[in-house]
This record gives sequence, C-alpha cells and structure tokens, in this order.
Amino acid sequence: MVWAGISANGRTPLIFVPEGVKINAATYRQLILEPVIKHSSRNIFRNQPFVFQQDDAPAHIANITQKWLHENISGFLSKDEWPPSSPYLNTMDFSIWAILEAKACARSHNNLDSLKRSFLRRPCEPQWSPFQRERD
Repeated sequence: MVWAGISANGRTPLIFVPEGVKINAATYRQLILEPVIKHSSRNIFRNQPFVFQQDDAPAHIANITQKWLHENISGFLSKDEWPPSSPYLNTMDFSIWAILEAKACARSHNNLDSLKRSFLRRPCEPQWSPFQRERD
C-alpha cells in the first residue's frame, strides 16, 4: 500500500507500507499518522495551523484514530464533519490516485521495491510534480 497527502503548501513524502502489514487503527497511527503529522506540521506547514481531512477507510474512522487526531491536530475534520463515500470532495481519491496508479501499475509488481521504483520513476512525475513543494 502507498499513502500520500497533498495541500496548497506541498506534499507529504510517499509512504510505502511494508508487504504483509494489515492497516488497522494502530498501524495507521504508527506507520502513517505519527511520522506524517510530525513531518507535515514542521516542514510543510511551518508549525502553522492546518486542516487534516481523510476518507472513511476503517482505520481512519476508528474511534482511537479519531481521538488521536483530535488531540494532535487542531484543524482535524472528524468522521462526523466529512461526508462518507465522497471521492469527489477528495482530490487524492477523485483523480490523483487513479492517475498515479495507472502509471505506476501499468505492469504488475512482485514486491514492494518494484512498486516503489515504479511510483518514483519518470512516468508518474507529471502527475506528482505539481505538488513538488515537498520539504523532507
């Protein structure tokens, strides 16, 4: 699985979840939220307030996830504030993932390293580069 976030201020690094890892509330928080929020608040948003929005995947709407996000992000949109199954309101779901996936998965991948290389190679650049202000 691959995770990413975008904003007018830039993009997060792509996060590649190790093979065989099941994403539940605990792994979502540990592998994605904690590193991304720390990176984004410091490097993308320069410690300024920001709004964090996500879809209604089970790990996203789990009570423990919602509680952690409310405690750590002042601009978090909770599951009650965001309509369920709303890909048209979510830029990543509406267009960017479909384009990146079509480019990166034009051929099948036998392992995570192959998928990483495919996402990071040139064909994905035109779709990903408009959000270039990544600050690692």
